[in-house]
Amino acid sequence: MATIAASPGISAAASALRRLYFIRFAFAIVWAGVTIASAKEIGPLAVALFVLYPLFDVGAAIYDLRSARATGSPALLYVNIAVSLVTAVGVGVAGASGVPAVLRVWGAWAIVAGLIQLIVGVTRRRMGGQWPMIISGGISVLAGGSFIVAASANDPSLINAAGYAIPGAIFFLIAAVRLGRAAKGN
Repeated sequence: MATIAASPGISAAASALRRLYFIRFAFAIVWAGVTIASAKEIGPLAVALFVLYPLFDVGAAIYDLRSARATGSPALLYVNIAVSLVTAVGVGVAGASGVPAVLRVWGAWAIVAGLIQLIVGVTRRRMGGQWPMIISGGISVLAGGSFIVAASANDPSLINAAGYAIPGAIFFLIAAVRLGRAAKGN
């Protein structure tokens, strides 16, 4: 990959995104482990964990908005905040209806959030380190569709939906490492 002479604004944004991606990696891995261990059945803890993930996404998008304005796509981040807030409420309500309802809400969120992540990654590609985010966004769209389909299975489970966070975490880690070069202004 060619070295990009980054402007101070892009270098600062890359540094902020790098920190955010490391935090998102750590959160997603811990969340997936706890959720997989406790999501064998739909209960208050499982519902709370599935509400927590999109709420964390809201916090991450707010941090992203405040620290990375030089990278474009703020409108999409606002959309992501709104969609994730609606998802948190939707998962909370769906939890009372059972696993299929949670999977449908979770799947719809994964599709929309994946599309947003993909588009934001494309708009930030000049910064470097965004190919993992673009790929992760595409995978999220496909995973979301699979959750919606899984909701119609004979014995639907939340385990795959919880495991969905693991590849995303790995892509956040790869993106954080790749952003190191842009964060240094090289």
